[in-house]
Amino acid sequence: MALLPDLVAALASGCVRIVDLTNRLEASTPTLRLPEPFANLIDFSLETVSEYNEPGPFWKHANIHTGEHIGTHIDAPVHWVSGREGHDVSQLPPERLVGPAVVLDFSAEAAADADFLIDVEHIERWEAEHGAFEPNTWLLLRTGWDQFSDDQEAFLNADETGSHTPGCTAELAEWLAARPEISGVGVETVGIDWGRGAELDPPFPMHYHLLGADKYGITSLQRLAELPARGAVLVVAPLPIVGGTGSPTRVFALVEAQA
Repeated sequence: MALLPDLVAALASGCVRIVDLTNRLEASTPTLRLPEPFANLIDFSLETVSEYNEPGPFWKHANIHTGEHIGTHIDAPVHWVSGREGHDVSQLPPERLVGPAVVLDFSAEAAADADFLIDVEHIERWEAEHGAFEPNTWLLLRTGWDQFSDDQEAFLNADETGSHTPGCTAELAEWLAARPEISGVGVETVGIDWGRGAELDPPFPMHYHLLGADKYGITSLQRLAELPARGAVLVVAPLPIVGGTGSPTRVFALVEAQA
């Protein structure tokens, strides 16, 4: 079996295409805003060091300034108190970062109610229709929120009562954490938790349960609408930051082209 040559040939012929699920990383990329008294990460920025001039006559290069959890990024277990003894982002096993992807579409529900909560019954209903998850599955939750990915205000959708973005119930978070075949969960919103996740028990249950169970989260995904409900392969490529709790991440999906 010539698996890798067959994959290369399929990519070259267009039989398999690559869908980039990553939001562009720049100063205007929407980011999380925590209320006082909590501290926020710095936004992304570039500092030019040389640009074909005296500091560097033949080259252009820059310093990057950014927080770990900016733009499309991965949450490693050590990011949350429940996973504090777990892996940092440099220690994530590569075999856990490539795997089958399933896409559950809740875009209609989120359009009707920005505070929509996904519960266990929604996932069970999907599995009854599409089949059980495979080992090492990445669960991707499509809500249509990527349409706001270039607008900070719309992306956070916040008012005096908090941020109104769709997410998961505490019961679902605990249920997913107990599923051994799931490597991680990806969302289109700024974080893996419901916008008002502080109101749930425990607060921010997706972070608490998933990261505490050695699973990962990916946020700010794009173009999930281009993926099938199942059959795609996800490739997650964070920076291996030693001691890092997360990293801006390039995320690709390999998808069979439609005949």
